[in-house]
Amino acid sequence: MTGSPTLTVQPDRPVPASAKRSMLGFEDTLAAFLRALDGKNRSPLTRSAYRTDLRQFFAWLAHNTHAPTPAQVTRADVTEYLAFLAGRKLTGVTRARKLAALREFFRFLVERELLAKSPADGVETPKRERHVRPWLRPDQYRALLTEAAPNPRDFAILQVFLQTGVRVSELCALTLEDLDFERREVTVHGKGQAERTIPLNKKCRAALQNYFARRPHSPYPQVFLNKEGRPLSQRMVKKLVATYRRRAGIAKRVSCHTLRHTFGSTLAAKGVSPFVLQRLLGHAKLDTTMLYVHLATDSFYDIMEAVSL
Repeated sequence: MTGSPTLTVQPDRPVPASAKRSMLGFEDTLAAFLRALDGKNRSPLTRSAYRTDLRQFFAWLAHNTHAPTPAQVTRADVTEYLAFLAGRKLTGVTRARKLAALREFFRFLVERELLAKSPADGVETPKRERHVRPWLRPDQYRALLTEAAPNPRDFAILQVFLQTGVRVSELCALTLEDLDFERREVTVHGKGQAERTIPLNKKCRAALQNYFARRPHSPYPQVFLNKEGRPLSQRMVKKLVATYRRRAGIAKRVSCHTLRHTFGSTLAAKGVSPFVLQRLLGHAKLDTTMLYVHLATDSFYDIMEAVSL
């Protein structure tokens, strides 16, 4: 009588690195990437922008390629995606930003040895448009302020934009502790969690103090609140600016960034140094500040007369 067959147990074999890579999906790698951004202390806005840009890319891949994981993405996929965005009339600036998100994501995977090489390597950055940004003439921003004058909060918001040049995200993030009326300055929390200090001129201080006399009692520390005492969102502030643009009869499009650009352009036309503007506006690169430095024709001729040989 023969004995029972012996069951041979094979020892566990290590999973090849290539197999590990092919098993990792987009959502898993995205979650790991976002955790890494948190570890680098990136701002919530940067994290949100990367998440949105990457998920849009993943959605495009699902409908247009056979790449089920990051390991199957090719350089051709990346270039085709950029062409798709161009076909949708997205600006070069927007396409360059989305490519930057892809580069950082795939670089992270390479650093973690989850990819052998980034498919975004060697992809040319879309050319950024160098157009003149819109800004308001004195009569236009005065019309805005006139329309907002009956509402102390809205008037203060417009004055903070025009007198400090802050971004809408920075305005919404301002807290009571950021304002120092004794030293006549405000601390602004900018991109990448960088802080800068901006002087508060007399007009801005007066508008804020008038608003504080009527500001709702609230446990929230944010400066600008709605009627229920809750912090204003960026969407609400953008809607507010659009409303006063219509009331003031300004035909061209006016955004929160238009007010920021009005601040920068006005100071540049009055001869403020680009280096000072860079600090006030919170730009990491001087090249960005130089986009704001376009002088009005009258100022240009005045300067040419002053420096004539």
